[in-house]
Amino acid sequence: MNRERIIFMGSPDYAVPALKMLHARFNLTAVVTQPDQPVGRGKKIQAPPVKTIAQELDVPVYQPSRVRGAEFMELLGTLAPDVIIVAAYGKILPEAVLEFPSFGCLNLHASLLPRWRGASPIQNAILHGDEKTGVTIMKMDRGVDTGAIFQVREVPIAPDDTAGSLSEKLAITGAALLEEVLPKYLAGAISAQEQPEEGATYAHLLHKEDGRMDFSKEADELERQVRAFNPWPISYLDWKAQPLRVLRAEVTGKKSTGCGQHTIMEKFPCIGTASMDLKLVEVQPAGKRPMRGSDFLNGTRDWAD
Repeated sequence: MNRERIIFMGSPDYAVPALKMLHARFNLTAVVTQPDQPVGRGKKIQAPPVKTIAQELDVPVYQPSRVRGAEFMELLGTLAPDVIIVAAYGKILPEAVLEFPSFGCLNLHASLLPRWRGASPIQNAILHGDEKTGVTIMKMDRGVDTGAIFQVREVPIAPDDTAGSLSEKLAITGAALLEEVLPKYLAGAISAQEQPEEGATYAHLLHKEDGRMDFSKEADELERQVRAFNPWPISYLDWKAQPLRVLRAEVTGKKSTGCGQHTIMEKFPCIGTASMDLKLVEVQPAGKRPMRGSDFLNGTRDWAD
């Protein structure tokens, strides 16, 4: 086991496999994650997945509200990390933090950089119809995912991948890649290559309202949106003054009505788009559980009126 002291910074499920690997193989001394947040309609306080797993592993957990300023720097001084590993932590680290460890900070980014720098690389890869994505291990600098690259590993995107399923694949791939790269990095046996600016794209932070479906777009794009925004922010349309979430959708191959117009095909609700009709395979009405589109129609008499 390497003796270098490691701090891991991450928050969502994507970061969990890397956390488990670091705990098993390296000198993981502490975990830094986001504060607990209210979730859902009931606003129940929920811990980030990384916190839950770190506590199960008996690793000290810290949840600072800010990573800028003297308080967090004092914490780093106490923890004395040789290197910080970051995986979807959720906040931009200031230069003082990046320069604190002697080995700096490494990022486990869920894209093939320089494509999809930023906060939502997995969703954007699906949304834009990319055939593949992957994981990049890079040295963090002051830019947003602009640091020099140590290694990448590609992952194909399946036609039915959602952001959730693809995130699981990338998380496992990323942990395995980090396990290979980190010992070489700490031993000085691997070098990084500067990122090219050619081909760089940026994945902005997603908000709940980004899930609203625009049926003036083509059906293929809307089908990708449904997959890209599952499990969050979830695609939706307005139905009887309430949001109707769309969890799965299919392109029908037929165009029977105008953009945004409702129709029924093979006992499923469909909506017209700029190209083909879009079948709503699985939906979730407001205040109800997810259900098949056909079951939704059984309780709705005026979908196609």
